Amino acid sequence: MQIVLPIIIVSVIGILLGVGLSFACVLMHVPSNKKIRDVRATLPGANCGACGYSGCDGYAEAVANGEAEPNKCTPGGEATAKALSELLGVSVSTVPKTAVVTCDGSCDKVQNEHLYSGISTCKAASMMFGGPSSCKFGCIGLGDCVKVCPYNCITVENGVAVIDRCKCVGCGMCASVCPKGIISLHNADYHHIVKCSNTQKGAVAKKACSTACIGCTKCEKVCEFGAVKVTNNLAVIDDEKCTGCGKCAEACPSKCIKV
Repeated sequence: MQIVLPIIIVSVIGILLGVGLSFACVLMHVPSNKKIRDVRATLPGANCGACGYSGCDGYAEAVANGEAEPNKCTPGGEATAKALSELLGVSVSTVPKTAVVTCDGSCDKVQNEHLYSGISTCKAASMMFGGPSSCKFGCIGLGDCVKVCPYNCITVENGVAVIDRCKCVGCGMCASVCPKGIISLHNADYHHIVKCSNTQKGAVAKKACSTACIGCTKCEKVCEFGAVKVTNNLAVIDDEKCTGCGKCAEACPSKCIKV
């Protein structure tokens, strides 16, 4: 009896608690939104946050409630956007994006002003006089973007991050961690890009990097479509207007406009 009685008591308590939890589950049940479940099932489940929400669950809820557009899932791309538009009965336009490093300051084009031997991250190195490179606007090359890329499409070559356009889905994770802000999202079918982010005046920028944009406006003058504008000593190309004629790249004396 010394053994049986405690077992009976514990079993009765367990049964009572189980019954109580069952009643509580029924009484406090909150009906789930079928639309949210359907939207969530359509998403790829990357939970990358590129859509601007905490994850796929948060984005699915926002889309189902009409608070977000169904074309913000970058990893899912056009296929997911179309599937969501059909599910919700709305029309959306999708333009695939890809990340671009707007810097061409490789080791042979810039100089190191000091030797950095601290924590091996771009963020930490940028806190020490803006980084070791002579160009304070350029890539530090310690690979913060490489570490966060979930698709393994970024490598550091000759001191500069390089993105494989064939692998990149435009999630924007790399852009969010770059302390220099030199990674941005562009239309995946872009033709030309200015591989420089230096906004200093021409002579100063050229001294920092041999391939820096000097703001000479030659590219702007030869563009027949108004796709190139020089603002704050730096040329910028509008993806929507650029036709890929190549005249801006030919006219650029620094050769910082790349095809």
